[in-house]
Amino acid sequence: MPHTALTPVFVGLRTGLHVLFAALTLLVIARAVLAPTDTSVAAISLSIVLLITYGAGAVVARAHSRRHVAGVVWLSVLTLEWVSLLWLTPEAAYLAFPLFFLYLHLLGRWWGAAAIVVATVIAICALGIHSGWSVGGVVGPIVGAGVALLIGLGYQALAREAQQREALMQELLTTRGQLAATEHESGVLAERARLAREIHDTLAQGLSSIQMLLYAAERADPHRAGVEHIRLARDTAAGNLADARRFIRELTPPDLDDRGLGGALRRLAVNQWEAQGLQVNVRVSDTVALPMHVQTALLRVAQGTIANVIQHADASSATISLAADREKIQFSIVDDGKGFDLQQASGQSRGRSDSFGLQAIRERVEQLGGILTVASEPEKGTALTIDLSLEHVA
Repeated sequence: MPHTALTPVFVGLRTGLHVLFAALTLLVIARAVLAPTDTSVAAISLSIVLLITYGAGAVVARAHSRRHVAGVVWLSVLTLEWVSLLWLTPEAAYLAFPLFFLYLHLLGRWWGAAAIVVATVIAICALGIHSGWSVGGVVGPIVGAGVALLIGLGYQALAREAQQREALMQELLTTRGQLAATEHESGVLAERARLAREIHDTLAQGLSSIQMLLYAAERADPHRAGVEHIRLARDTAAGNLADARRFIRELTPPDLDDRGLGGALRRLAVNQWEAQGLQVNVRVSDTVALPMHVQTALLRVAQGTIANVIQHADASSATISLAADREKIQFSIVDDGKGFDLQQASGQSRGRSDSFGLQAIRERVEQLGGILTVASEPEKGTALTIDLSLEHVA
């Protein structure tokens, strides 16, 4: 088991079980020495063999996984030795208690419980044969079996909870790393888009204006003195303008560099999403002029949303739409999947990894000053809508 906050508890319980088994075996040996009988030598010898078997087998069982063949064989040999010792001395009945925990640990809940019942019956019969039948001889092993069952099942429940908590913690750490990487990528893309806009709106526009003015001056008097310098300046401005446009293309996200948001979404629909079994209809006009950082954000939102649809919604088709006018943008993604109960999902979403995808989308939309709306009902699909104001995102 990996190290968790409960690891010291499990180590303490296992150590206590080992100490209990050794102490009870030593009690059997001491009883045989202090009150010798015809079977005392055999009982002492078998008790020593039992201790050696337990010590050696505990190391083997710890090295192998639970329900492993080696562990089961070891437990079977240990049980046979215990039954043999129980035939020699009634004090060996006490060893049934630590054996109960071993049965539950190595055989599981149901087979372990069955083994406990059988061992309890054997202990009761042995006590009855050795010391005569009594209420204590019957009730004692039964109470011990009940206590062992309760403690053992509680131990297993605690171990399962620790494993689940560890798995959840690892999942949360992984998701946090993915979210941080996504936010970093978003920031890098936003900065690249900002630089592209700045170069386009300042440097590229200025060089274009200089080139046009020089061309006009050249055409006004092509035979004037120094016209070759004007032509050289115009050629230099044209070359720098080409460099500026190349910088803009390199800074623009590759998914959006040729056909814009609509073209990028259609390529993803055909080349990626359709191959994963989802038919995606894209209703985004390539003539809609949006700032590059907005196109980048909407593209990432679409990628994240469609990924969730493919993974969770069991949908056959989805539609991506963009409606824009001079003041606002509405971007929506609708699928025909199984949907979900929004109130129930909201109450259970804390700590679940699949809620982080929606949270990342929400944070991305909030960075643009927009509003995210999610509408869904069981068996009626899900609709995700983003409303943006152009004056906030320009």
